[in-house]
Amino acid sequence: MSAEDLSTAGIGEDLVRISVGLEDPADICADLDRALKASQR
Repeated sequence: MSAEDLSTAGIGEDLVRISVGLEDPADICADLDRALKASQR
């Protein structure tokens, strides 16, 4: 999508999209924890 389309849809640069399947909840939490820690570097 173009920047204009994203803006029109209300999707900002700070949006975090999470898509998960059938996974163990502990694995999902661990993945999110790792990603959030990496984003703070």
